[in-house]
Amino acid sequence: MKSPEENRKPELERNIQTDFQKSMSYGDYLHLDKILSSQHRLSNHHDEMLFIIIHQASELWMKLILHELAEAIEYIHRNDLEPSFKILSRVSRIQQQLIQSWSVLSTLTPSEYLEFRDKLGQSSGFQSYQNRMIEFALGNKNAHTLAVYQHQPELYKKMQEALHKPSIYDAAIHVLVARGIHIDEDVLNRDLSKNYEPNVSVEGAWLTVYRNVDQYWDLYELAEKLVDIGHQQQIWRFNHMSTVERIIGHKQGTGGSSGVTYLKRVLDQNFFPELWSIRTKL
Repeated sequence: MKSPEENRKPELERNIQTDFQKSMSYGDYLHLDKILSSQHRLSNHHDEMLFIIIHQASELWMKLILHELAEAIEYIHRNDLEPSFKILSRVSRIQQQLIQSWSVLSTLTPSEYLEFRDKLGQSSGFQSYQNRMIEFALGNKNAHTLAVYQHQPELYKKMQEALHKPSIYDAAIHVLVARGIHIDEDVLNRDLSKNYEPNVSVEGAWLTVYRNVDQYWDLYELAEKLVDIGHQQQIWRFNHMSTVERIIGHKQGTGGSSGVTYLKRVLDQNFFPELWSIRTKL
């Protein structure tokens, strides 16, 4: 006979699976054994776990951003804009997750970080190839940054390919042409491995879209989605910079960069410049 305490305990629903000897479980599907055993502290300091998990989780979110951007670019290339809108909205939401992660990392104080910083060696967030590929996909190209990947031939090749692929902004500009809006030939035939530079004809094209919203509604919607993503990326950059400044001040970065000085300089590199400049001219 059950005790009163046992009678009050909720029982499992009859159909809930409990035997996974021959079935795939939640942990199996997500490979949690690998994910949750990949946090290896190099010091005995409690807060190093925070540092590792924040960066590992960020890399997972970046992987998803790249996955989504690649699909959105394919839709835009095909002049099929509607499906790209949901994808780009999702990218913006993922960026918000990344932005929020800096507030968690900012709970790490300078004194705490110094307890394990020397264990990081020359490793640095500057070397995050996924973050670099996101920048490439948004149009911020810099061939010199690839030098840090030369020790990994397969990754270096992958980065070279990403450098030469059209960015999402290149794809958007070609859609403008497909809709009969003029863009200078030197923009359409530019070296895609170079950083995008503002162009008068592109600015004029977007002005046409914004002044004729009813005629170009989907192009207008695409432009606003891009502005949102560019804005979120700038917020991520700013929060990165301010968190680094809060924790290490103006010390040199572990990878050899100037640290906060470099991150502040990066903030001047805007995305989709004509989509910002037209706001003054409308």
